[in-house]
Amino acid sequence: MNLDPATDRHPFLDGLPKRMLIGDRWVAAASGKTFETRNPATGEVLASVPEGDAEDVDRAVAAARAAFEGPWRRLKPDERQALMFRFADLVDAHWDELAWLDTLDMGAPIRHTRGSRRHLVGLMRWFAGQATAIYGQTADTSMNGSMFAATLKEPVGVVGSIIPWNGPLWAMVFKTAPVLATGCTLVLKPAEDAPLTPLRFAELALEAGIPPGVINIVTGFGHGAGAAIAAHPGIDKVSFTGSVATGQAIVRASAGNLKRLSLELGGKSPHILFDDADLERAAPAAAMGVFANAGQICTAGTRVFVQRGIYDRVVEAMAKVGDGLRVGAGTDPDSDIGPLVSPRQLDRVLGYVGSAHEDGARLVTGGTRFTDAARAAGNFVSPTVFADVSDPMRIAREEIFGPVASVMPFDTLDEVVQRANDSPFGLGAGVWTRDVGRAHAIARRLQSGSVWVNCYNQMDPSMPFGGVKMSGYGRESGPQQLDEYLHVKGLWIQHD
Repeated sequence: MNLDPATDRHPFLDGLPKRMLIGDRWVAAASGKTFETRNPATGEVLASVPEGDAEDVDRAVAAARAAFEGPWRRLKPDERQALMFRFADLVDAHWDELAWLDTLDMGAPIRHTRGSRRHLVGLMRWFAGQATAIYGQTADTSMNGSMFAATLKEPVGVVGSIIPWNGPLWAMVFKTAPVLATGCTLVLKPAEDAPLTPLRFAELALEAGIPPGVINIVTGFGHGAGAAIAAHPGIDKVSFTGSVATGQAIVRASAGNLKRLSLELGGKSPHILFDDADLERAAPAAAMGVFANAGQICTAGTRVFVQRGIYDRVVEAMAKVGDGLRVGAGTDPDSDIGPLVSPRQLDRVLGYVGSAHEDGARLVTGGTRFTDAARAAGNFVSPTVFADVSDPMRIAREEIFGPVASVMPFDTLDEVVQRANDSPFGLGAGVWTRDVGRAHAIARRLQSGSVWVNCYNQMDPSMPFGGVKMSGYGRESGPQQLDEYLHVKGLWIQHD
């Protein structure tokens, strides 16, 4: 598809109000309310979107339940698999369009959104393969007499998913693929800051032949549609990606029917560089571990611990990387970093920059909003490196969700392990060293759901991803994610 970067044209943005998907119908909110979604690079309105609430969630849950207990439940695994492969092929064929929509709505550079094609389409196909590989086990029991005992794996039922704005297309794949593979059905709320890609993704699902009601999209805000999903007695499981505070609210709301939860929450990931690291690779990786997607990544390695002997060199190298990045509209193919998603997020990031100055951190580069004519209307902030940061500072303890690096020296392995683990979060961690024994030792001691050694933020469909501590529980990707959407039933048959 040829899209026009000069005018940001997109066939989905036809000027008409968007609709949300409930069953087989594209509908307005029951209340008639709408909200606007804007291009974060220009501030321009992209579309008007329904503001769904509890009544709309009720309708979507009813549609999802009817599909789960009806035609979808009766499909054989190979039939679900065939639909999933067809869906993946359609997403692949429309990838440039979906990537462009992600870029317009949340700001990521177009070459980066396009660049995730292999991984995400591959993830859809990997889960399609898993649809025919769900099986239980037989057990050799110690019961008297002749007893057959086995376990059966069955779909949980209706799943409610609430996704973030920092990667809508990523989130849609992660939330829909295991639902389809296991035979569940879905009610999904996109983030209000980036709802457009999920709506187009759902159109492709219907085009692929996914039965109506299997995927339902309710747009709206957290206090309306999101809260209704979390508390709804007709939803059997919630999968949420977002903030710790919202995750805690979902845990409380889920108590009504004890629905199952998987939560991928915040992070403040340590990125550790030992003095034997290959600095030509490690320093740029540490910089982009913070600056990629304008820092709007849950695994961003914003606490950069550097062994004292190489500290000054790494600080200088990270600042050089930041200064060399081109910050601009995501529609510009030359942009390395796009805008923050909203004025609210821009204020949040600049507030943390101000707190760092007050706490005595040393600004090495960045820390400002771009106010030139080309970027003044957008939410652009420069890649920022602070040195001489101490562990108690807010920028070293709280998730900023912006391109702000806190670089801190350390001396020994035991010291850096203690400091890296001294955080309520535990999502990701990076380590750079040529010492294989040291790599194994520190990887086992770091309290984190993922540890990357001599690389950072690597993902593959075969590998699970998730957090510990306040970063949540449950896993996405890998065979472990399937278990999040399945019940295990014990079957006993006495046959004498």
